Amino acid sequence: MKRVLLALFVLAGFSASAQEYKPFKVNVSVGFAKPLNAGVSGGVLFAVEPKYGLSDNFDLGLRLEVASVARGIKYNGNTTTGDVGAFASYLLTGNYLFGKGSVRPFLGLGVGFYSVASGGTVTVVDGQTPQNVNLVSDTKFGGMIRGGIKAGHFVAAVEYNAAPTTDNTLANTTITSENAYLGIKVGVDIGGGRK
Repeated sequence: MKRVLLALFVLAGFSASAQEYKPFKVNVSVGFAKPLNAGVSGGVLFAVEPKYGLSDNFDLGLRLEVASVARGIKYNGNTTTGDVGAFASYLLTGNYLFGKGSVRPFLGLGVGFYSVASGGTVTVVDGQTPQNVNLVSDTKFGGMIRGGIKAGHFVAAVEYNAAPTTDNTLANTTITSENAYLGIKVGVDIGGGRK
């Protein structure tokens, strides 16, 4: 009987702590996306991330993001830029929020798929001959790490998106497109918060 009462008290404690916050929220963000290649300018990004709070400190989510950036190309020690295109990502995410106050720092991780847009056609010199190379679209598995701050429903974050490198090979030259980018974003959480 004592064990049953103890189990009931433990369940009541979990239930009480679970009722201190609203678990479901949707983050909507905009920001700046900067490819990490030298000589490539940045672009704009938009993200929507539905999240479910497993506790007041830990959220699981699904980040859907589109970043409009150019693809930076490296070959034979040279750098050039492809056309601007949209990189889409679909990531499962986890965030840990520190503390209990109204302003809380957080760290997070994400894994999933990056759809790398076509980069158009670039001209490279393979040996002595200039050749046009089509930078085709591709989907790759990658990851993301983030850090930020949440103040009420306002969220600001910096994210490193480890979108994998893609390669094209000519007879004597390998053309590498480094697709990783840094996202700096601001947004709001719609819903969620403490009751």
